[in-house]
Amino acid sequence: MRDAYHEELDSIGEGLVEMARLVGSAIGRATTAILDADLKLAESVIAADEKVDDLQRDLEARAITLLARQQPVATDLRIVVTSLRMSADLERSGDLAQHVAKLARLRFPETAVPRDLHATILEMGQLAQRLMAKAGEVIITKDVDLALQLEQDDDAMDRLHRALFQHLMDDRWKHGIETAVDVTLLGRYYERFADHAVSVAKRVVYLVTGEHADEIAPPTGVEGA
Repeated sequence: MRDAYHEELDSIGEGLVEMARLVGSAIGRATTAILDADLKLAESVIAADEKVDDLQRDLEARAITLLARQQPVATDLRIVVTSLRMSADLERSGDLAQHVAKLARLRFPETAVPRDLHATILEMGQLAQRLMAKAGEVIITKDVDLALQLEQDDDAMDRLHRALFQHLMDDRWKHGIETAVDVTLLGRYYERFADHAVSVAKRVVYLVTGEHADEIAPPTGVEGA
């Protein structure tokens, strides 16, 4: 009975890793769709979000069943409760990737991103994908140092977000209000996606140590720290 119980705990972790993989792929493909005005790719990202939602619902149902039947305590309880919270972060990340794709669909056959901002949005999309890949690795490895590094990595996203706003506020902006709104929304989507990846990593820190990430000193000697 206990073996089955721990197998179910392991399967919940595997579900979280799969969710992280799916939403990381989604934000990468959504970025391509928004920059290339690729309607077919945008539609595929929008449709694929249903799989993320299904995984989240399934994981939630299994976690609740474990809580009801096994009444876990201590570490096992922390695993179940933290997994529920991580699944919510990952589901919201999928929604944000879908928002990017929906904006691509809305503006088709035009692109929502002016040519002079393509490089910035591309970098934001690539960074978001890397952060989520690292969050997935943290779920697998339970590596606290790697988890703590994510918040430092997220500083790069914050810098890109600020640079985007500086571009929008520049007197030389010539792309109109509608495009300014589109770019503002995109910047917010990527920034929030990155925040959810960091949140997942922080929850792993709590899962492993029982302490909140903000209470633990970040690892020293990290490149880019």
